[in-house]
Amino acid sequence: MSCASCSTSDGSPRGCKSNGTCGTDSCNKLTVFDWLSNMQLPNGQEACNIVEVRFKNSRKAFYRKGKDISLSIGDLVATEAQSGHDIGQVTLTGELVRFQMKKKNISEKSEEVLKIYRKANQKDIDVWQAARDREEIIQKRAREMAIYLHLEMKISDVEFQGDGSKATFYYTAEKRVDFRQLIKDMAQAFTIRVDMRQIGLRQEAARLGGIGSCGRELCCSTWLTDFRSVSTSAARYQQLSLNPQKLAGQCGKLKCCLNYELDSYRNALKSFPKMETKLQTEKGVGVCQKIDIFKGHLWYAYKGEWMNWHLLTTEQANEIISLNKAKKPVSSLEDYAHEEKAEAPEKVFENVVGQDSLNRFDRPKQKKGRSKSRSKKNNNPKKNA
Repeated sequence: MSCASCSTSDGSPRGCKSNGTCGTDSCNKLTVFDWLSNMQLPNGQEACNIVEVRFKNSRKAFYRKGKDISLSIGDLVATEAQSGHDIGQVTLTGELVRFQMKKKNISEKSEEVLKIYRKANQKDIDVWQAARDREEIIQKRAREMAIYLHLEMKISDVEFQGDGSKATFYYTAEKRVDFRQLIKDMAQAFTIRVDMRQIGLRQEAARLGGIGSCGRELCCSTWLTDFRSVSTSAARYQQLSLNPQKLAGQCGKLKCCLNYELDSYRNALKSFPKMETKLQTEKGVGVCQKIDIFKGHLWYAYKGEWMNWHLLTTEQANEIISLNKAKKPVSSLEDYAHEEKAEAPEKVFENVVGQDSLNRFDRPKQKKGRSKSRSKKNNNPKKNA
């Protein structure tokens, strides 16, 4: 996703250099489509005076605007902070903000909803851009300080406050880290107030972003807001190989997309018998070797005859199991074997033109020997007579 100002021309990039905070709001992370923008409010209902403001990467918050301030999506605003002010971009206005607050269990009268001071002027934007330009350099120096102090932590991102007086350092660590000396060194070296926040591996991947194995942007950095636990049983239900290199995402955890189709697989497997269930026949004991969830097929083989597989449908397998429970005899699996229909032969398309050569429209080259002999005949009058 990118806006018109992020596109390229003549092979040279001409991006807006706002790192996902374009005014058109088309290349932002976690963008919400306002499907209530064209609807009118009922009579007697007041318009929502709360807007959603987005800061660096995926950090969002709700702020209350004044009655004399008119805001639209894409406006830069100066918001209230613990000390000073912060600069963010308006990403959502109108009645849909109430639905988002209800989804996140935030009341309109809550103290978490801070206020908006004003629209950001040019001076505020210049200070904010200057502070953001320092983030990469400060992040590199902070990592060097952590390595020097032998701290087992990874500083993954740095976010400056809009007025440049405070910086939040996001880090990941497996154990508890004592970074008191690190905070003193960074505050003395950078002359700013330092705030350290520990995040998980999935939150780190959501903040940094990237491209997944499917070729699309990461779900956690584009639209996914809640991180549900993913277990290896989700891969077993979907008949996937338990290869951690293929099942793990960029965060090192199991991919969130394993849960997307899990409910469909569970509903489909309700009609299947358990793979541990064995079929008792007079010819032998049938053991399940393979299942096809989409077609509803199961393959069984007798003990000792592992190379000969017999195809059964779920109805046939359940019928044999019910006969075994009723202690009724079943002769063999061959009586219930399901013949798979042969696939239709592939159509071979012929070339309509009948010519595959690329130079079929070129004039054929004449041989040099023939042209010389013809010119000699024309120049010899005796032979011509």
